[in-house]
Amino acid sequence: MVQQPLAYRLRPNHIDDIIGQDHLVGEGKTIRRMIDAKRLASMILFGPPGTGKTSMAIALAKSLDLRYKLLNAVIDKKKEMEIAVEEAKMSGTLVIILDEVHRLDKGKQDYLLPHVESNLITLIGCTTSNPYHAINPAIRSRVHLFELHRLTTTEIKQALVRAIDDVDHGLGNRQLSITPEALDHFAQSANGDLRAALNGLELAAFSTKTSADQTINVDLIVAESCMQKKSFSHDKNGDAHYDVLSAFQKSIRGSDVNAALHYLARLIEAGDLDSIARRMTVIAYEDIGLANPQAGPRTLAAIEAAERIGFPEARIPLAVAIVELCLSPKSNSAYKALDEALYDIRHGQMGDIPLHLKDSHYQGASKLGRGVEYKYPHNYPGGWIKQQYLPDPLKDKKYYQPLDTGKFERALKQMYEQLNNHE
Repeated sequence: MVQQPLAYRLRPNHIDDIIGQDHLVGEGKTIRRMIDAKRLASMILFGPPGTGKTSMAIALAKSLDLRYKLLNAVIDKKKEMEIAVEEAKMSGTLVIILDEVHRLDKGKQDYLLPHVESNLITLIGCTTSNPYHAINPAIRSRVHLFELHRLTTTEIKQALVRAIDDVDHGLGNRQLSITPEALDHFAQSANGDLRAALNGLELAAFSTKTSADQTINVDLIVAESCMQKKSFSHDKNGDAHYDVLSAFQKSIRGSDVNAALHYLARLIEAGDLDSIARRMTVIAYEDIGLANPQAGPRTLAAIEAAERIGFPEARIPLAVAIVELCLSPKSNSAYKALDEALYDIRHGQMGDIPLHLKDSHYQGASKLGRGVEYKYPHNYPGGWIKQQYLPDPLKDKKYYQPLDTGKFERALKQMYEQLNNHE
């Protein structure tokens, strides 16, 4: 008989056995309240791999001694769901734990939803995808949404120690000796993924030769070998990727150099130069803008250098640009002004172009009043003369609101105020 993986064997049997996720199962929290009230509701559990979504679902069902059935939205056919519903009709409420719930097709969904609404079945969907992006609204509106977080290093170590000591389901029947450094490495390099840490520990326990006294000694070298590159994973098409990009931009906008370099390092480790380049270009003009106008061209130059030399050296010009962007004064006044103008246009606030601004480069234009009263600014002292440029309905509109950040925009602000106050 094939033995199940360690992570499978150690799945919790009760809500009290769940490690981590205190924001959901801690005292007074929503899921704990459901269990205490013996009223388990349909829900979707979403979060990164290895956070225990399916394990939690099973533990919740077992906590209330409810029958449950494990299904997969991709692998299992509609017939399997029909069988589960018939079982529920004969024996009472059934918990259906549905992995990859974001892949549920319309036929399966249409079949399950009425039974979810009637509480004949309690649906617990599990997915690594953000339900607001990937789950059909018809399902979202009928269930609770709960996000599971990556486990902390301390929580993963707690689970590893439990696995080492557990005689019935873990590694307690093996003479396993693990150094503190090795334990730390398993926990830290898993990047919050408990399943990865347990898989690494299990590999170490079964692949390491026993010593003369029949002890299996697992040190840091063994741990590093068994964990391989699991210390960092990055799905360029997943929700986590966009979370990193969001944190990257917000850290630069917030002038936090250290955080920005951290998120840049994540993107570099993922080898995603395209996303880095796009986001840095946007940041230079959206968040720095007129406060440091040279940040844009210098950022583009750094990106071009990075693209020419490639990784690993590409990190050097990128780091220079990121530090400048972080420590530059910030201004969004230019694009915000344009957004205000776009708002007016899209809401029908335009008006007719003043006659003196209309094209007059054709015969008969003057008879129509086109350009007749236009004042050519270069013909006046200082190269400026007061005249109306906006259409009548918007003639007093002020879209641009200069900020007092950076020498360049302060100079623009001074000029802008002088022009507006000019009689």
